[in-house]
Amino acid sequence: MPSTPSSRTSSRSARPARGSSRGGPTLSWDEVELAPVVLVTGTEGLLGERAVAGLVAAARDRDADVEVTRLEGAGYSAGALGIVTSPSLFGEARVVVVEGVEQATDDLMADALAYVDAPADDVVLVLQHGGGQRGKKLLDAVRASGAPVVVCEPIKKDADKVAFAAAELRRAGRRADAEALRALVEAVGSDLRELAAACAQLAADAPADSRGVIGPAVVARYYGGRIEATGFRVADAAIAGRTGEAVALLRHALATGGDPVPLVATLAAKLRVLAKVAATRGRRGGAADLGLAPWQVDRALKDLSRWTPEGLAEAITAVAQADAEVKGAGRDPVFAVERAVLRVASAAGR
Repeated sequence: MPSTPSSRTSSRSARPARGSSRGGPTLSWDEVELAPVVLVTGTEGLLGERAVAGLVAAARDRDADVEVTRLEGAGYSAGALGIVTSPSLFGEARVVVVEGVEQATDDLMADALAYVDAPADDVVLVLQHGGGQRGKKLLDAVRASGAPVVVCEPIKKDADKVAFAAAELRRAGRRADAEALRALVEAVGSDLRELAAACAQLAADAPADSRGVIGPAVVARYYGGRIEATGFRVADAAIAGRTGEAVALLRHALATGGDPVPLVATLAAKLRVLAKVAATRGRRGGAADLGLAPWQVDRALKDLSRWTPEGLAEAITAVAQADAEVKGAGRDPVFAVERAVLRVASAAGR
């Protein structure tokens, strides 16, 4: 896995914490900065781990002899925080990481609340909270104190996952083109930790083309079996009018455990993008207001070259019918999704 960046300040780190006029900066996992108290919060475990690792690395950059102590919230005993943060005989810098604050004992809550009111100058206390309401009083107190808050929430949008993968490869000194990144996200993007591991594997092993760039063929070589089973490939083939390929991919996806409901949802999402972009063609700046990544707009414009408004309306109607049928209105969800794929593919070019 690529190394975690050390502390740095950026224009984004100046954002005020949400919900409190007294709050300190709200940061992302790769913008960490040292402070007497730092809160790392959010349910995305990989990003939380990286944020903590970044803070420890930043402390070591500042002082190679820094002492790092880790405490577990669930097994905390009263007074432990006071012991590890008390003045050191030799005056060395210290980092104290409290993991699992969302599972903290009442003793930790009481000790941490008292500490936040008067933190030590030579200690960086990192409180890692994995989400939920447990410890809300402590979190509110940390925010109100002006301490930095590092937010590590799940990355849900495909465009953000593509950006994450590109950054992972860039940190490892590698590059991939837009099509390769999209194929990688389609194959392994449901889990961020798995996506990061895939990027690490490509960075270490994948050959590059003459431009020094990882292309889609390389991604297909490593993850082709998984890519072929995704709804994205089924939808792409159907929208391109490649009926035989679309049906073959669909049957493979279903045979390997694919569910008709998300397959129809993926097809519907692709058609919605086409409809949005089609509605903005000819309007200056229209596509930029759609909330889509540039590559999504470019891909939609390319796909629309073979579609008429009537064909697009027919395809959307077919998928809407299939959506209702796979959710209970029909007797055979597999038949419903296959019929929708056939109708979409035949509507392309009309």
